Amino acid sequence: MRHSIKTIISLLKTETRMTAVALACIALFVGCSFAPPYTKPGIQTPAAFKELTPAQFQEADGWKTAEPKDAIIRGQWWEMFHEPELNAFENQVTISNQSVAVAVANFLAARAVVKQSRSQYFPTVTTTPSVTRSRGSLGGTQSSPSSTTSPITEYSLPFDVSWELDFWGRIRNTVKANSLEAQATLADLENVRLVIQAEVAVDYFQLRVLDMQKQLLDASVLAYQESLKLTQVQYDTGIASGQDVEQAETQLEITRAQATDLGVLRAQFEHTIAMLLGKPASSFSIATNSLAATPIAIPFGVPSQLLERRPDIAAAERRVAEANAQIGVARAAYFPTVTLSGAVGYQSTSLGNLFSGPSLVWSVGATMAQTLFDAGKRKAVTEQARAIYQGTVANYRQTVLTAFQEVEDNLSTLRILSEELQQQNTAVESSQRYLTLANDRYKSGLDSYLNVITAQTTLLSNQRTAMNLRMQQMTASVQLIKALGGGWDVSRRTTETIP
Repeated sequence: MRHSIKTIISLLKTETRMTAVALACIALFVGCSFAPPYTKPGIQTPAAFKELTPAQFQEADGWKTAEPKDAIIRGQWWEMFHEPELNAFENQVTISNQSVAVAVANFLAARAVVKQSRSQYFPTVTTTPSVTRSRGSLGGTQSSPSSTTSPITEYSLPFDVSWELDFWGRIRNTVKANSLEAQATLADLENVRLVIQAEVAVDYFQLRVLDMQKQLLDASVLAYQESLKLTQVQYDTGIASGQDVEQAETQLEITRAQATDLGVLRAQFEHTIAMLLGKPASSFSIATNSLAATPIAIPFGVPSQLLERRPDIAAAERRVAEANAQIGVARAAYFPTVTLSGAVGYQSTSLGNLFSGPSLVWSVGATMAQTLFDAGKRKAVTEQARAIYQGTVANYRQTVLTAFQEVEDNLSTLRILSEELQQQNTAVESSQRYLTLANDRYKSGLDSYLNVITAQTTLLSNQRTAMNLRMQQMTASVQLIKALGGGWDVSRRTTETIP
């Protein structure tokens, strides 16, 4: 047994030397790769965003150019709005949202594929132990009379080694392509998180504006009840007509119905938030409260920074590099596959002598496989790889153009809404004065109650419009942060850890 162990150790040392020699051979060919040299596709980026002229910097609010100490949006960007309840919801997205869970699983699967492809760098070692009992033929021939053949038991313990030499870069480019796909999948994960987080923030702000509108309508209902009482008293004393009473009651019931109707949309937003947080809608509720957040100054930087700050752009660029590496995999098929193989083990008809020196068997060799004719298959595969590369380049450029559009859209929205909201607030103040005058003239008997109702409707409509504009401002602020990539940057793109 000691002899056999020494023999195995000696063979392992021999195999180690062979491995070292093979690695040295591969090192000589390490520069042999048929993937084209990769360069990031060129993108024409403007020097500044169209919506950001120097005059607009001073006139509009809700956004600003990035300053040296505030060049990017921080990771937990939603904390900029100072809404504790929103902060709690956002922190649950990564934990409970099922779309994020799917993206995490996709990344883990992509990283496992990288590990699978890297295994091709090393030899494959297998063993197939066997015990075979057999007996030869009992029949005789004319020259050899029939004889009895005893059964034979044969024991075998082989170890087989196979190793494909990566002369043409097929394995290296496969590993590279899979690593790039894993990086793209990680960027996809970050993009899913950003999209869900932005959706939670938008739905939350819309829900809070509905709460504010409900409070406004409830207050209006109380005011209209007092007006109805006053009109009823005037009718009883002969000052007002029955028509005035009916108009006041109609106004009251319409407003009450509007307040009730808001409950439908609010319930839907509440259910949507529950779904985004990975919770059943039936067990989730949000208490009524007003919106405390206001538009904030958002640092946006320059257009070229979008290429570093948006995870969807990073994912698209990584897939361009992946498609480039796949061209090298396709082109390597034109050249022969060289495989080193070897076997060592023991074979004996006696279990006691299995590990003895005479029972040792071994073999070593190399094979080369080359396709001589495939009716143009390899050429077609290479053409397909090149076409896929061109498609990923176009997709990358389209993603960048879409990013520029989204930023410009939300910057223009914030700028225009800022002006419109100022005008709407002026309209609210004017309609409030109009209602005061209408009430005074009605009480003095100069005008009918219809003028009061008109003034009340105008004021309520302007107040609700102002609230809707504020909601649009908050939504545009969130969408602008999302368009700028949130708190993500390209330095976080790695396949080793999950943020």
